[in-house]
Amino acid sequence: MHRSLTRLVVLGIATTLAACGGSTTKGDGPGTARIPDLPGDAVPKPEPRSRYGNGRDLGNGPGYEVFGQWYSVMDSSAGYKERGVASWYGKKFHGNLTSNREVYDMYQMTAAHKSLPLPTYVRVKNLRSNKSIVVRVNDRGPFVGNRIIDLSYSAALKLDMVQDGTAMVEVTAINFDNPPGDRPTSTPSQPTLRSTPSVTAEPELTSAVADTQIYVQVGAFGERANAARRKSALAQFGLENAFIHEDSSSGAALYRVRIGPVADVEQYDALVMELEKLGIKDPYLITD
Repeated sequence: MHRSLTRLVVLGIATTLAACGGSTTKGDGPGTARIPDLPGDAVPKPEPRSRYGNGRDLGNGPGYEVFGQWYSVMDSSAGYKERGVASWYGKKFHGNLTSNREVYDMYQMTAAHKSLPLPTYVRVKNLRSNKSIVVRVNDRGPFVGNRIIDLSYSAALKLDMVQDGTAMVEVTAINFDNPPGDRPTSTPSQPTLRSTPSVTAEPELTSAVADTQIYVQVGAFGERANAARRKSALAQFGLENAFIHEDSSSGAALYRVRIGPVADVEQYDALVMELEKLGIKDPYLITD
């Protein structure tokens, strides 16, 4: 890897990349300013890869470097599905250029992602409320903590996560390389932005009490004794709320070690840090 070439890749997008840091953005909405009506979901459609924001071939495939860390851009979004924490960004970067050199509009249904090709359409589901939206990924980030996607203000508002700043989500790519039978059977409504503002202040969201419980899975074993050893190791580090879930849905029993339920993102972040100390770096969010 030639560092000089790497810096050239980053130079054109460094400002926006730093913007998508994924830190808590409470109060970063329009505040007392008048805002437009919320748009509909982004409409998935085949698009050519952006000339900007996808890195370039430096011998190890397309990618870019931010804050000393190298990120590889996926060849395709086909099959991508991930669960983790979403954050959002708003007025601080409204009007700035995104990584693919479009103008960031916090009222559009867009998002930033570290490795999906630009542009890519994804469905984002709030694991707590089961609400889902479709956004167009046209930016890079977030680069803080274990965040997996950074949503625009409108997208976050529609997903009921503006007040908290973050949410536990599932992100699924809508990919046009798949056979027609694998594509979504319905298309979201055309996104619109009306010119007449309908509200004079940032709406206050009242989250309904959700029945969905969220757990962190930290291992799946064919032998119950192995699952018990993992549970015991967790208990030795003070993680007493781990349990073994027996899954016989596919025939032979599989013993899954889970922790929870997890109340919120703050608790999830703390749990991830503790698991990293144990060498467990691939926890998976489970809903029940």
